Amino acid sequence: MQSGMPASATSSMLAPPAAAEAADSPAFSPLYQQIKTLMTRSLQQGEWRPGEAIPSEMDLAVRFKVSQGTVRKAIDAMAADNLLVRRQGKGTFVATHAEEKIQFRFLRLMPDAAELGGTTRRFIDCQRQRAPAELARALNLKPSDATIRVRRLLSFRGAPVVLDDIWLPAQLFKGLTAERLSNYRGPMYGLFETEFGVRMIRAEEKIRAVAADEASAALLGLAAGSPLLSVERLSMTYGDRPVELRRGLYSTAAHYYRNELS
Repeated sequence: MQSGMPASATSSMLAPPAAAEAADSPAFSPLYQQIKTLMTRSLQQGEWRPGEAIPSEMDLAVRFKVSQGTVRKAIDAMAADNLLVRRQGKGTFVATHAEEKIQFRFLRLMPDAAELGGTTRRFIDCQRQRAPAELARALNLKPSDATIRVRRLLSFRGAPVVLDDIWLPAQLFKGLTAERLSNYRGPMYGLFETEFGVRMIRAEEKIRAVAADEASAALLGLAAGSPLLSVERLSMTYGDRPVELRRGLYSTAAHYYRNELS
């Protein structure tokens, strides 16, 4: 070593170039985030299925060659994203839309006077059709790709409240029919993940006020021209891949749209 060389210069010479570049790179992320990415990849590849327990924190720490605390922090982040569910005394499980606190997490409509409950649904139509250009772009499909369009009416305590038009990539939902939808007792997203292996991870929404046309008003039991809330939701699975476009008309005469901001 040359005498008189500053200590900082010596340290930079000894640091591995790759590590230094990683630390300065915008893509650099904390270690627990890297473990979260690897675990999410395992979910995406089907290593751990919805409802199944994942390995213990100790086993995961050995697998990824990190501390148990780092694994715990990664699991906490995934639980906050509703990817995993902790169960006291039982372990950590892959979240499923059958979970009571998760199955309605994308439905933000709340009644004015009571808790949301007494939900019934009627599937009006389910048909295969070519994707319109706008819809194909939203779902990253080719114009020639087929979609499945589902029309559904949701009622709360006997009153129709939500009219949904739902478009799905036909390639991912082969064999989906109105009968199959009607016969499934759980939430629709639960059917998607158990029968078709498609799990909705997050969604983006656009909301605006509209007037009910005659057809929509008749289904919702309203007068034509009644005010409705139009909610367009694009739902994504792992890797932010869009897998559902839903356009809902909400009657807000006795309900309001609720969201939490942080």
